[in-house]
Amino acid sequence: MTDENRLREGARNPGFALPDATGAMVRPEDFAGRRLIVYFYPAAFTPGCTTEACDFRDNLASLQAAGVAVVGISPDPVERLAEWARAEQLDFPLLSDTDHAVAEAWGAWGPKVVGGEQRIGLIRSTFVLTPDGTIESAEYRVDPHGHVARLRAQLAA
Repeated sequence: MTDENRLREGARNPGFALPDATGAMVRPEDFAGRRLIVYFYPAAFTPGCTTEACDFRDNLASLQAAGVAVVGISPDPVERLAEWARAEQLDFPLLSDTDHAVAEAWGAWGPKVVGGEQRIGLIRSTFVLTPDGTIESAEYRVDPHGHVARLRAQLAA
């Protein structure tokens, strides 16, 4: 990922149509009229991703009360997402982007360092969309610890 591939405030979101953990297709338009947090995470059942997802789960009621919906996107297959959602009682849509085409379109796929090694993969990223689907904020290389608290402060949720 280079800076020119990053989405910026005010840009139109690139969209997506991805299956959730139940196999139902989900699109940004499904959340029209509400703000939407779209967050990309590398893999279900990993420590950082579980921390982040459970933090969203634990704060979902306050986000929803503020008119904010949440969706998570990873390259995991639908079956793995369903298993993870059950195991962690995640009650917001988890979307499967197995070919990482959506992550690429959103600038969330590219070079990163894992365990001291340079790799190509999903870059933990978060986007807030306005009710009309415009990018309100974009954050790349997100730290999962304290992430939801920062979002809640930003969104007054």
